[in-house]
Amino acid sequence: MYGSAGQLTICNHTHSPIAKNLYSAKMASVNPFNLSDSEEEAERRPNETVDTERSNPFSPTEARVSVDVIAAQLLRDQYILTALEFHTELLEAGRELPRLRDYFSNPGNFERQSGTPPAKDQVLGPGGPLNRAGSISTLDSLDFARYSDDGNRESDERVAGKMNHIYRAQSKRPESEVPSQERKNFKSSPEIQEPIRPLEKRALNFLVNEYLLKNEYKLSSITFSDENDDQDFELWDDVGLNIPKPPDLLQLYRNCGTPLPSPRDMVDVSVGVDFGDLPGNCIAQEPPKKPDLSQQTEVVQELEYQISLLNNEKQSLAEQIKKLKLSPVFQQALLSFCRMCSDSRLGAEVSRIADSEESVMLMLGRCLPHIVPNVLLAKREELIPLILCTACLHPEPKERDQLLHILFNLIKRPDDEQRQMILTGCVAFARHVGPTRVEAELLPQCWEQINHKYPERRLLVAESCGALAPYLPKEIRSSLVLSMLQQMLAEDKADMVREAVVKSLGIIMGYIDDPDKYSQGFELMLLSLGDPSERVVSAVHQVFIPAFAAWTTELGTLHTALIPSLLARIEKLLNQGEHGLDEHKLHVFLSALQSLIPPLFAVVLQNAPFTSRAKLHGDIPAIEVTRFPRPASPLQDVATIIGSREMLSALLLLYDHQLEHEGTTGWDSLLWVVNQLLPQLIDIVGRINVTSSTCVHEFSRFFWRFCRTFGKIFTNTKVYSFDLFYSGFILLSDASAGNGILTKATVPIYATGVLTCYNQEEDRKLLVGFLEDVMTTLSLSHAPLDSLKASFVELGANPVYHELLLTVLWYGVVHTSALVRCTAARMFELVLRGMSEALVDRRAAPALITLCSGPEFSVRISTIPAFGTIMETVTQKELLERVKMQLASFLEDPQYQDQHSLHMEIIRTFGRVGPNAEPRFRDEFVLPHLHKLALANNSQPTESKRIDIATQLFEAYSALSCCFISEEVMVNHFLPGLRCLRADMEQLSPEHEVILSSMIKECEIKVENRGMSDAQGSMSIASSLVGEDAKTKFLSKMGQLTTSGAMLANVFQRKK
Repeated sequence: MYGSAGQLTICNHTHSPIAKNLYSAKMASVNPFNLSDSEEEAERRPNETVDTERSNPFSPTEARVSVDVIAAQLLRDQYILTALEFHTELLEAGRELPRLRDYFSNPGNFERQSGTPPAKDQVLGPGGPLNRAGSISTLDSLDFARYSDDGNRESDERVAGKMNHIYRAQSKRPESEVPSQERKNFKSSPEIQEPIRPLEKRALNFLVNEYLLKNEYKLSSITFSDENDDQDFELWDDVGLNIPKPPDLLQLYRNCGTPLPSPRDMVDVSVGVDFGDLPGNCIAQEPPKKPDLSQQTEVVQELEYQISLLNNEKQSLAEQIKKLKLSPVFQQALLSFCRMCSDSRLGAEVSRIADSEESVMLMLGRCLPHIVPNVLLAKREELIPLILCTACLHPEPKERDQLLHILFNLIKRPDDEQRQMILTGCVAFARHVGPTRVEAELLPQCWEQINHKYPERRLLVAESCGALAPYLPKEIRSSLVLSMLQQMLAEDKADMVREAVVKSLGIIMGYIDDPDKYSQGFELMLLSLGDPSERVVSAVHQVFIPAFAAWTTELGTLHTALIPSLLARIEKLLNQGEHGLDEHKLHVFLSALQSLIPPLFAVVLQNAPFTSRAKLHGDIPAIEVTRFPRPASPLQDVATIIGSREMLSALLLLYDHQLEHEGTTGWDSLLWVVNQLLPQLIDIVGRINVTSSTCVHEFSRFFWRFCRTFGKIFTNTKVYSFDLFYSGFILLSDASAGNGILTKATVPIYATGVLTCYNQEEDRKLLVGFLEDVMTTLSLSHAPLDSLKASFVELGANPVYHELLLTVLWYGVVHTSALVRCTAARMFELVLRGMSEALVDRRAAPALITLCSGPEFSVRISTIPAFGTIMETVTQKELLERVKMQLASFLEDPQYQDQHSLHMEIIRTFGRVGPNAEPRFRDEFVLPHLHKLALANNSQPTESKRIDIATQLFEAYSALSCCFISEEVMVNHFLPGLRCLRADMEQLSPEHEVILSSMIKECEIKVENRGMSDAQGSMSIASSLVGEDAKTKFLSKMGQLTTSGAMLANVFQRKK
């Protein structure tokens, strides 16, 4: 057994023959080289030297044998297998010998000198029969089985088994058993250490930065982060996907010296013998004793005998194998019958199997450019993961560039799903490689495709810029990428590309942090809002404006710069609109202002006096579905802007309480809305032309959204009672004071944009009372009714308000003033369009007949346009008959015979509704009565009245000429009426007479052509003007007319 100094001693009774025989038997079964010594013994023998030990190992004065001397002798005599077995035993006993460790760790000692097996009589040198290993530093990389059929196979396999056993023992050897000096040398030796890998470097960087932060070395951490700007130290996944995070640096240090499990836990049964297992009567662990020379001699002799036996056996086996082995030439010739090809590119790749991650990446980089062109276009997206993984991990920049080029050109015209796959891959690539490589490798691919001939490829570029924005360096994001998108927005002709550009610009605005880019962003917003494509403009409102507003909110310039800039442009537009307002530009600015209402309200909530008191715990009521207008996109949802619906609900409770009980003192953001924004908006509204239905509609929708967003309490306290808004409405008795505002667009915008925000009973009553007051005031003051008409048109477009409008009109029907009743009669014409026939029959028609029963002719005449509208829009026969009877009474009752204004109104109404009215009503009622009126006008003594009637008849006949008219009606009424009108025009307006003559001539030709009349059944005067001469003459004469544009427009009204 081993003594305290690691020496092996033999018991005294081993000198007897029995002991010697027992020892010999043991030595036959147990490797005698378990005798070990260590370098530590040399330290305990200061009087000895190594040279003395080696020169005289069996000195009579020293009975102990040094294992280092034995190892040196075995290596010197080339007993490699024996030395290997000896090394194994020492290693398992925990007594590693440096001489043997260094020898077997050096692959140069086992390098074959040539490709052929050694000759029979060849002396095995240090190169031995072992093959050269693939590695120069590790024992486990030795390729012991490279040649499977040479003469040394059995020997090599034995050696390989021993080597692998040594490697396993070394790997399981506790670090604490390794001498400290050896451990130090091993860990610090540059010849042994491998170069640090990129993944290891990123992991160590992460752990070092974590250690610095935990131990308050913040400045050092910042410096360290700046020096490693290609790595995100806040996210471990940036080191590598699916890589577990190791313990922190301190834990690694504390665990580095912890003993590992004993190497005896798992051993090779052929050599795993422990000295403690030997019988106690043979070997005992005693204090060091000096064995005599005879004992040492016997041991050495026995060892030499065993070595000679092993060498003889090895040589015998080598001879036998050599006799069985084929010659190399014959082997090569035999293998040539296997059809293999390694000369081609693919053959070379197939014959060379990758044996590491890097070699796999290199192989993929070489093969993918040849694989991609041979894959079907419809299935090429399956290659995206392979291309991206290779491009991400390939060590060569040139190859990575080629792979990314293949990715962006993978599909000729990628569809939506394929583009999404490519974009997903690009984002994964960006997350893995970091901003620097994204800028250097991905952006150039986008730049190359910016002017590609296929819009799908340009669309991929536009979408990539947005998807990669979070992973780019901030300087590149706000310069190069922004310039690329700006160029595409201005130059690309494809709507879908510009739409994607606008969305990507919105994403860029969400990540930009350079305040100097505000003006550029504002101009990009205006440019994209003016795009002719609706889908582009929609993308601006859905993505760009919300993102831009969020950025300006961070800058604190939403209500100090962005909204005032838009208001200034609207005012400038109104100042320049003396000769006609550019309604398109007004729509652009106002729509942008409307999209800024949600972020403005969010600013008001987030900067309120109660914001800090908002609590998310407790019972928070849910927000009503109708509390806010439906947002154009999730980015315009106030809850999204605030952060959550729970936080928004808590803030809304405090908001309503503050407005109702505490007021706006100290609430700067809301005070700006009340004292600056609203007055400026109302001033702009007062300058809009009330006849512009588009402008009225735009501003009405803006105020509706504004009031609904800011809530009912705000609307009731700050808008309903707003002095500037209501200043003209409260002075209803003072016509001069009220006309200024009552005749402007303020009336319809206030009625339709503010008073319709909420639909409760009190709100409807307020709207009804307001319209009644306006109607009464304008009628009594003889003011223009344009503002009232605009209100009725805007409200009448929504069927919800039809009953309410009829209530207002009934108030006018029963009013004591004829002026108010006239106004009510004229308003019926505006609300009847789109009204249900049941409502017309139940409420509108009776009200009109009630007005006709009054004594004033002016009121009766005012109902004619409304009756005409009923004839134009209603199909119910009973109702049409009632209207027909009322109109007939106007035309046939003698009391109306001299009513010139009534005749003018009827002719004007017939010309307006005739082309769209029911054909039977047109043929049996309209055309016969027009004939009568034309005939009666021939005998009109008053020239002014005669010319008025003739001009109105010309417009009516011009409109009706576009209709299909039966032959009977043509002969009996239409042609006679035209001839009567021509008689008047010969005297009053010769230029009109030429047109009428051409029309009459064409009608007569069609009537005479009975064959064509029979085939068609009816004829169109407008379509009959087919001759080039007739058309030229007709159009040239029409161009010479000096009548109104409205009259000329009616000539070409649509057919019925």
